[in-house]
Amino acid sequence: MYNFVSFSVKCPVCGVSLMDPEHMVDNSPGIKLNIRSYENRGIIYLSSIYGSYNYICDFTPAKDVQAEFSCPACKSVLISEKKCSICKSPMIPLYLDIGGVVEFCSRAGCKNHFVEFDDLAQALNKFYQDYHYPDLFGEKFRSEKITSKTPEDKSVPEIIESGSFLHAYCPFCNRSLIESNTIKLKVLNNAGEEGFLILSPYLNIFSSKSTIFLNENKVVKEVKCPHCNESLIKQGKECETCGSPVALVSVGARTKLIDFYICSKKGCRWHGLSDEDVNEIKLEDSLEW
Repeated sequence: MYNFVSFSVKCPVCGVSLMDPEHMVDNSPGIKLNIRSYENRGIIYLSSIYGSYNYICDFTPAKDVQAEFSCPACKSVLISEKKCSICKSPMIPLYLDIGGVVEFCSRAGCKNHFVEFDDLAQALNKFYQDYHYPDLFGEKFRSEKITSKTPEDKSVPEIIESGSFLHAYCPFCNRSLIESNTIKLKVLNNAGEEGFLILSPYLNIFSSKSTIFLNENKVVKEVKCPHCNESLIKQGKECETCGSPVALVSVGARTKLIDFYICSKKGCRWHGLSDEDVNEIKLEDSLEW
C-alpha cells in the first residue's frame, strides 16, 4: 500500500466530517477535535496520515495523561468500549468515509492505533477510485530512474519532471537515503527527542510523516544521515521562502549527482538546487517543497 495513506474521517455520533483543510498537518487536512486535559480545553488537529503522530493543539497536552476528545459539531464525547492494548486507556473511535473505523489511544504519548475496514475489498476499491491511487502507482511513479528530459542542445537546461523518483544519497558517506520507497532522514526535535522523518521521494509530492512529534511551522533542531550520523544542515544556506536553515542531500540526475536542498521548517515546501546546478538543471513546477 502507498506509504502515505491519508484517511478522511467523520464523527461516529453525528456523521459530520472532521476534516479541516484550513489547518494542514503533514501537508494534509487535519482532523479537527475538541480536547480537554485537566483544566485545559481547546482544539486539536490530528494528522490524517496513517502512522504519523503529529498534531496542532491550542495547548501542550500533558504527557502520559488521558485526554477527553469530543466532536466540534455535536459536542459528543468520543470514547470506545475498547481499551488500549499497551496502556489500558480508553480508545477514541473515528469513522472512516470509506467504511470502517480508526481508533487511537486517549493517553498523550501513547502511539497505539489501528484501523478496521467494514469490507476490505470495498475499501481497497475506494482507495483506487476516490483517492486516485492509480495516479500514485502509475508507471511514472513506479520508475526506478529519474524521468528527466535531457535536451540534445546542451545549452538548454535538463528538466527533472514533477513526479520523478529522486534517488537521494548522503553527501558524506554516499549511502542511499531510500528505504521502502521513501527518503528516510534522522531528525532531532525541539524537545531533544531523536527519530526519523519520512519523505516522499517523488518531486513535488509533499507527503511526509515522522516517528516523533514535530511542531508544524517550526524548524527542526537537527537533520542527520541515518547511516553515518553526519549533520545534513548546510551552514550559510537559507530557505528562499522562509529564511530557515536547509538540509542538503545528493540527488541523482541523468548527468551527475546534484545538490538538493530541503527546508528544515516543518510545513515549508521550498526546495532548490545549488547556484552551480541551477544553470544546467531545472525542477519542473518546483516553486516550493
